[in-house]
Amino acid sequence: MPQDVRFDLPFETPVSDHLEYARERHLRWVWEKGLVRSQAGFEEYCSWDLPQAAARTYPYASADDMVVLMNWFSLAFLFDDQFDAGRPDRADRVAEVARELIVTPLRPAGSRPRVVCPITVAWTEVWEQLSDGMSLTWQTRFAASWGRFLAAHVEEVDLAAQGLAGSLGPDAYAVFRRRTVGIHHSIDAGERSRRFEVPAQAMAHPLMERMRDLAADTIGFMNDIHSFERERRRGDGHNLIAVLHKERGGSWREAADAAYRMTTDCLAEYLELEAGVPRMCDELGLDEDERTRVRMGVEAIQHWINGNYEWALTTGRYAAAKDGPVATAERAGRGSVDDLLAV
Repeated sequence: MPQDVRFDLPFETPVSDHLEYARERHLRWVWEKGLVRSQAGFEEYCSWDLPQAAARTYPYASADDMVVLMNWFSLAFLFDDQFDAGRPDRADRVAEVARELIVTPLRPAGSRPRVVCPITVAWTEVWEQLSDGMSLTWQTRFAASWGRFLAAHVEEVDLAAQGLAGSLGPDAYAVFRRRTVGIHHSIDAGERSRRFEVPAQAMAHPLMERMRDLAADTIGFMNDIHSFERERRRGDGHNLIAVLHKERGGSWREAADAAYRMTTDCLAEYLELEAGVPRMCDELGLDEDERTRVRMGVEAIQHWINGNYEWALTTGRYAAAKDGPVATAERAGRGSVDDLLAV
């Protein structure tokens, strides 16, 4: 299944005018914070082009906020690549660092991490900036989604350490993938990027909750399709195509086609629900300001669906063919050249 698989998305999203300004500052920050520790690691990181992903998913952020968002982007992606299946002790360290990342938003802003490594130190700084000016309601919502994402990541690592990666059936995998893809808190960050908050009563409405879940499913399945060759090369069974192939048998092509259908079904249901947002606003009796903030919240979801899709088509992170130290690391079971969990 090639990386350039196309989906028909009915909306287009802009790209931030601050991409290059923020990219330069972000890459310098990544190096200075020790989030890359070698030239090979830096080159691999640059090939992912995460600044483009941030510029597409948060297109209306200010120049300085775009830097903050790019810095935050790097942490989840780099942490995801820290598990080494060849080292049994690695799962314990991943869990220890994940717990630290989870509790950081629950401590007073600027508190020094108790588990110290490049990722935890950087996250302490980023959270202080990311949470600045946002209500306690938003901070609590973000922290809950962030915590579920990291807890699911640890579960994924444990499954791999036990040799059970890919053991979930399609239904269970779909529910699990909704947590590991990390979209709920990423959409929450869309509010921070434009300095607004979706009204609490709208955020709690079943329609909005289902839309956010469907967006996570759509994006997670798209990512599985676009990253399949990379993950297959690494022996990573946490992928919808691999799960369907194991469950149903048949060819890889048939599994990929089934994954594509599941993705387009999720997208179609999302679009159907999105059309009902005005009725939801009527039902809740929202005023014009509240309706505007709901509309911006829906745009934040659209930005993520389309922006992530456009980035995934070209990022080096999902490239099928690699040479050099990164390819060697992946064949050995590692996702990254550099160890970022050690002091």
